[in-house]
Amino acid sequence: MKLVRQSFTPVRPLAVFLATALFLSVSAAPGRAAAAPTGPAPETLDLRSAIAFALENNFAIRQAKERIRQQEGVVLEVRARQIPNVGAAGTYQLNEKEISSYIPAADRSWQISVTATQVLFAGGGVRSAVRGSNLAREAAVLDLQATINDALLQVRTAFYGVLLAREKIKVQESNLELLQSQLRTATDRYRAGTVSSFEQLRAEVAVANARAPLITARNDYRLAIETLRQVAGYTSASRDPQSRPPEFVGTLDFTPVNFDLASAFGAAHANRPDLKRLEKLVDAGQENVKTARAGYLPTVSAFGGWALRRGSTNAFRDSPEGFLGGVQSQWNIFDGRATAGRVIQARSAVEQARLGLTETQLAVDVAVRRAYSQWQEATELAETSQKVVEQATEAVRLANARYAAGTSTQLDVLQAQVELTTARTNQIQAFYSYNVAVAALRTAMGLADEFVTR
Repeated sequence: MKLVRQSFTPVRPLAVFLATALFLSVSAAPGRAAAAPTGPAPETLDLRSAIAFALENNFAIRQAKERIRQQEGVVLEVRARQIPNVGAAGTYQLNEKEISSYIPAADRSWQISVTATQVLFAGGGVRSAVRGSNLAREAAVLDLQATINDALLQVRTAFYGVLLAREKIKVQESNLELLQSQLRTATDRYRAGTVSSFEQLRAEVAVANARAPLITARNDYRLAIETLRQVAGYTSASRDPQSRPPEFVGTLDFTPVNFDLASAFGAAHANRPDLKRLEKLVDAGQENVKTARAGYLPTVSAFGGWALRRGSTNAFRDSPEGFLGGVQSQWNIFDGRATAGRVIQARSAVEQARLGLTETQLAVDVAVRRAYSQWQEATELAETSQKVVEQATEAVRLANARYAAGTSTQLDVLQAQVELTTARTNQIQAFYSYNVAVAALRTAMGLADEFVTR
């Protein structure tokens, strides 16, 4: 069904045509992604600076920002049906006079028109499509928040990994220095004839064995720096063999923090952006169902414009021109059940989104419980490790004093030193695990990184 009402009024068309052509030629310049960071690495780097850098340069975060921009484009596209659409058209045709529709017959024809169209009624499909696109954009913003939380957890963990590797180097260097001191003592005693060459040889073996863990610790430190650089998004020094890593500022400390499991569950369900995102997608899916159902109803649009056509002669000044306007409607009474198929798809998408939300809620509960359990374990290990280091340090002091007094063997000293090295390694590993566990539990609860919220 199509209702058209036209009227023509002679006007000067040139100004209208040029203005319309200029309007149609204007387009926005495409956006460009932020360039990768350039420049040398900083001389010093602390955790706050690393997180601030990652907020701007982490690739997962940058991609999430682009998804928001993409969704904003979808919103603009959908909203276009709410406002008038203006189009210009022009034709120029050459033909034989035998098939001409003009009287007298002509061998050419032309037409120029400018038309504006406004949707008046679309069964609610336009409004629901706009609401759905806005909800999808809100979901993209929540996806960015979830991506930031996950990315900053990776950065924080990687930074703690650098500090851990650095502390392991210090432990192994301290162990090597003590063993070298023990070797010097054994050598002096051997030369004085108070001990056998076996004790000197055993001290030399202990020194040699201590070099391997130190080499491994130094390599672990280099690899930890590369991991941090990757998660932070720093690319400038990726292929420069002469680039020097910054001095990392910070220590692995044990600062007890209290959490409650019930409160953690509540915070997670209230704050987790991934849950909120899925809720938005469920709502957006319901709007998509309304959009699909709008296909059962007619569409009514109003239009108006101006047209210029060939007149009785080929002269441009003889061409008639005028305005036109009217209302048109279209109703697909039977479309082969295409609309029904789209409705079924939209409803299925909503049900899938609901199932995904329920599944994610379960996954969040498991993640919170796992993170809480790991925090409990890390807390106990950190508390225990402090006492063990104190005891091992005192054991080394006593072993050296007894060895100097001749009341203990060299084996006692070496064994005490091994136990001290193990205790120190376990302590820094426990402190690392505790700090990572706290950060992981905060992320599982949906809390932003503390350096972002402050």
